Amino acid sequence: MIPDTTRALLQRAVSSGGVPGAALGVVWATGKRDTLTLGHAQLQPEAVPLEPGFWWDLASLTKPLFTARAVLRAVETGRLDLDDPLSAHLPDLAWMQTTPLKERTLRQLLTHTAGLPAWSPLYTWGSAATIRARVLQEPWVLAEAGPVVYSDLGYILLGRVLERVYGHPLSEFALDEGLTFAPDPVHTVATEHCLWRERLLRGETHDENAGALGGVSGHAGLFGTLDGVLAQAEALLRGGWLSPTAQALAAHPHAEGRTLAFVQAQPGWSGGSLCSPQAFGHTGFTGTGFWVDPLRGAAWVLLTNRVHPTRHSGFDIQGLRRAVGNTVLAAL
Repeated sequence: MIPDTTRALLQRAVSSGGVPGAALGVVWATGKRDTLTLGHAQLQPEAVPLEPGFWWDLASLTKPLFTARAVLRAVETGRLDLDDPLSAHLPDLAWMQTTPLKERTLRQLLTHTAGLPAWSPLYTWGSAATIRARVLQEPWVLAEAGPVVYSDLGYILLGRVLERVYGHPLSEFALDEGLTFAPDPVHTVATEHCLWRERLLRGETHDENAGALGGVSGHAGLFGTLDGVLAQAEALLRGGWLSPTAQALAAHPHAEGRTLAFVQAQPGWSGGSLCSPQAFGHTGFTGTGFWVDPLRGAAWVLLTNRVHPTRHSGFDIQGLRRAVGNTVLAAL
């Protein structure tokens, strides 16, 4: 069962206005699970109560749950190798330019060690077609490969690799039940009143760059229900997310504070200080996150719409995430 202390934490976060709504799911290695849904899917322009089956904008959970998993599945079937250079699959990358980006590997992009910048306002560049072309030709200033620099740009490039390898856009990739790129807005949790698009976003990708690319990219664009994301966490905990070899590799440390696909437990991380060193997880800007602790035999998902109606609320989402993780694990 979800501990009373955890329930009280989330009830306070919702009732105080810190987050409009919250959904928590916990699953144990035995297969037992429990869920909790509180608050509202939307407060403005009118209140909409949150229901258990609503879709959430998962933001950067797209990176591990879709893009990294799809790359590893391509490795399993021999379509890719983690140490392939980008130029092997994007031969037009940096055409007529000399840049080390061509030789940076898929492994380096997955682990955010390719030296790419963290972000760029691609959505100000023009049409989706222009952005797709320019992101391959932009003369990116690269740092030295090796140190971790969390980069949306690296996962955007990984998304382009997947499209080239499979011959169709990311929006046409098959997804597990409870995950989608095209949610029903009526049954979707609202995010922000976007100052760029000048409208409230509901059923539409919150991330500006993903939105400008048509709603789906390698770094953002995935939506999920609580049960859908919890099923992913359970597969990571109990096996079946990938082949045993690939799944073990995905959770193995590859760089400082990072596994191949996830963020590794470390001091100050979002999963809380009671996690074992083997724990891993990921968070999303909209207020989403999941964590898996194989040693403790538990995994949990916390979904909030902390950016509704604005990202500038000042609410301490990291503090809430840590408190939830600590109270869940303390009750084991």
